[in-house]
Amino acid sequence: MIGYLRGRIVDRQPTRIILDVQGVGYEVFIPVSTYDRLQQGDEPVSVLTYLHVREDVLQLYGFASAEEKSLFLKLISVSGIGPRVALGILSSSTVDEFSEHIATANLARLKALPGIGKKTAERLVIELKDKLSPAGSSGSVTQMVQSTDSAEDAIAALVSLGYSRQNIEKVITKILRDGGAPDVESLIKVALRQL
Repeated sequence: MIGYLRGRIVDRQPTRIILDVQGVGYEVFIPVSTYDRLQQGDEPVSVLTYLHVREDVLQLYGFASAEEKSLFLKLISVSGIGPRVALGILSSSTVDEFSEHIATANLARLKALPGIGKKTAERLVIELKDKLSPAGSSGSVTQMVQSTDSAEDAIAALVSLGYSRQNIEKVITKILRDGGAPDVESLIKVALRQL
C-alpha cells in the first residue's frame, strides 16, 4: 500500500492533483480541504495517501492531515459509502463538524452532505457514533492511536486479515496505553494474541 507521497505538484485542481515524485506523476484524488492547503510550485509537498483497489482500477486518495485520512478510512468502512462519497463528505464538512453531527445524531445536516440520503445518514450515526468524538472534546485514545503511523498500519494489516476494525482499535488502544509494542510488527503480534 502507498501510505504517503512527497513530491512537487505539477497540476492542481479542486478534486485532484498530479504529484511528480522523482519523475513519476501520481494522480491523487483529494477533498477540497486538502486542495486549499496544498500549493502548486517548486517546493515539495507531502500527502498522506490511501490506495483504493478494485478489480479494474487502482486509485490514490490524498489528504493533508492524519485526521482527514482517519475519517476517510472510517467512512469507507460504512456499508454504502465509497471513496468518492467519502471525499464529498470531507469536501463539504470539516472533521470536527462531521464528528459533531454524528455525536448529536443530526440527520438533517448529514442528509445535506453530497451522496447521503436518510438511510445512509442513519447508518453513519449507528456505525460511527462510538468511533468519533464530538468537536471540542479532548479526543478519545482511539483517535490518538489513529494519528500514529505504526498504529494505523497495524490496524490496516489486521483489518485485511478479517478482524473487526472496532475490536482491533480497542486492543491496540489497550496495548499502547499499557506502554507496549512501539513498532508495527510488534503491535500486530501482540494484538493477534489478544484478538
